[in-house]
Amino acid sequence: MIAGSSGLIGTALKKDLHEGGHDVVALVRRSPAGPHESRWDPATGAIDADVIRSADVVVNLAGASIGAKRLTDSYAAEVRRSRVDSTRTIVRAILGDDAGAGFSGMLLQGSAMGFYGDRAEERLDEASSPGRTLLSGIVLDWEAEAQPVRDAGVRVVTARTGLVLASHGGFAERLLPLTSRGLLGSLGRPDTWHSWIALEDHIRALRFLIDSDHHGVALCISPHPARDAALMRAFSEAAGRRPGFRVPKTVLDIAVGRAIEDLLTSQHGSPTVLTRLGFAWRHPTVEDAARWVMAAR
Repeated sequence: MIAGSSGLIGTALKKDLHEGGHDVVALVRRSPAGPHESRWDPATGAIDADVIRSADVVVNLAGASIGAKRLTDSYAAEVRRSRVDSTRTIVRAILGDDAGAGFSGMLLQGSAMGFYGDRAEERLDEASSPGRTLLSGIVLDWEAEAQPVRDAGVRVVTARTGLVLASHGGFAERLLPLTSRGLLGSLGRPDTWHSWIALEDHIRALRFLIDSDHHGVALCISPHPARDAALMRAFSEAAGRRPGFRVPKTVLDIAVGRAIEDLLTSQHGSPTVLTRLGFAWRHPTVEDAARWVMAAR
């Protein structure tokens, strides 16, 4: 069962699971197109609890995109509400009338590196404390909604995702047109740390975590975080260009607003759980990832 199956990660995960021979049901907000879909409405809490409780794995990736609009106070409230309402609705369905006793599956709960806020040079892992930014507050509330399922003894894996690098969506839509033309050298501070992951590795990591016996937080990022300038340079060079110019934070604040916080915060993350469990990345460096992304365009 996947909530948020139309997003960048959800679409890729659904396709990967289908190709692996799994039965996948997507939660949709419209009339279902067939047995592979189930209607729900997170805003009102409407959901087919029987469908949820029959699943071996419930994947919750639902929520309004942080980068889709200018992050005004009203849209920030929508981003928070969409994540809280979605998780709360799924949690209530899992728990049912018997506090989760009738549910034998697991919950893969989406989350984000935004949990940590701006941490400069600090090394971050699954045990690090939360930050104090707007986004860290949203992620804290998002993760907290899944706590009742953990308390009921259900296996919950909280996947904190970094900057996802793909040939479409997310970073690609916002920045790839600039870096691939050699027009962008860095955003804000060139020495900002980015915790990132190639989309292919992210899907593989989620599948790996589902098949593992891990419960708790897992950082879904590369073991090699990159400075902002190095990230932009990797994509420019993969496109056969020289890096472009630095865009000052003041310009980004005016053009994009607080949504740019997601790209300007410095987070030097270390995926200790995936490393300990023996996960192998196919694109461990930004140079590897940039070549893979550009080849897929």
